[in-house]
Amino acid sequence: MKRFLFLLSFFAISVYAEGKLVFSNEVYQIGKMKQGETRHIVLDGKNTGDATVLLETAMTQGVGGSDFKFPKKIMPGESFKIEFNLSTAYAEGFITHTIVLVSTNGDAYTATLEGEVMPEFIFSEQLLDAGYYSPGEKREWVFYVWKPDSSKPSLKLSKDASKDFKASFTPVMLNTEKLDDIREGGKTPGIKVTLSTKGISKANTLAGQKSLRRIVGFESATNTNAHPEILVIGYWK
Repeated sequence: MKRFLFLLSFFAISVYAEGKLVFSNEVYQIGKMKQGETRHIVLDGKNTGDATVLLETAMTQGVGGSDFKFPKKIMPGESFKIEFNLSTAYAEGFITHTIVLVSTNGDAYTATLEGEVMPEFIFSEQLLDAGYYSPGEKREWVFYVWKPDSSKPSLKLSKDASKDFKASFTPVMLNTEKLDDIREGGKTPGIKVTLSTKGISKANTLAGQKSLRRIVGFESATNTNAHPEILVIGYWK
């Protein structure tokens, strides 16, 4: 009888033993980064549970995380570190990344990463309306671009954007005192951008999808790691 109770007790402990990974911070603040910058991030924590955690993968739910390094096995009471590279090539403004660790039994452990990406360029418009659109129709938009440090900007369309769009870039001097009313004739070096469609294709659009959404990417001549983007939206006729 005593042996039976011992085995039952041992079985109960085994069933309810649980690993629990806790990060040192619920929110990690990474401060400010320049667009196009890559930073090596290290997060730390501890297994506060009473069972070993076997990790299957580590990932971020934001864009730009790569080269994750993590321990495969974390014993009870053991500390751990998660390392990865964070690229801001396609990010801008305030960013939030959720870091997710997934164990081999499907448990997920998360931490949050917050920071701010300083843009390479400032766009007077970042959301362009194509209206009701039929494949092949022409559209044209005009907007302005300048740099936060007021240096001379240099910009071109990305290779992918050039498939559906074309653009002309004209150097101008801008008055940027009112962000909702950017005008030519000021003291800030800028670019007047005339963006037009080559005829947006409906290829790769899901059957029955009515909304049109195209990301238009640009490249910087002075910072090849920065890839600012704007968005064209509309509805298919």
